[in-house]
Amino acid sequence: MKIAAPTRDGRIDGHFGQCELYTVFTVDEKKIVKTETLPSPQGCGCKSGIAADLSAMGVTLMLAGNMGEGAVQKLAFSGIQVVRGCHGDVNQVVRDWLDGKISDNGQLCAHHEHHHGEGHGTHHH
Repeated sequence: MKIAAPTRDGRIDGHFGQCELYTVFTVDEKKIVKTETLPSPQGCGCKSGIAADLSAMGVTLMLAGNMGEGAVQKLAFSGIQVVRGCHGDVNQVVRDWLDGKISDNGQLCAHHEHHHGEGHGTHHH
């Protein structure tokens, strides 16, 4: 599978529309096997064709910071699931996601599975 992350200076960029580039991780068996970068198109993220470009590369998941509903819908329409509320080093974020330490910050999730005792301890500051 492939995971994309809006990136600035090697960290998750909280502003999806203004990020420098997208880092695209190819993941196999919970390991990152390849990392590519895709320059961010100039202009607002929700108006660009980035969703189609990422989808064409085979991306099915985006780990992002803050993102407007329009951009989320547009990515979803291209078959890309978005997990918002990520921050920090992009490689670490992807590894954390692979380890099951990250879930969406709940804005789009209707179902919550609370089988982990530490469900509220997921936000590190």
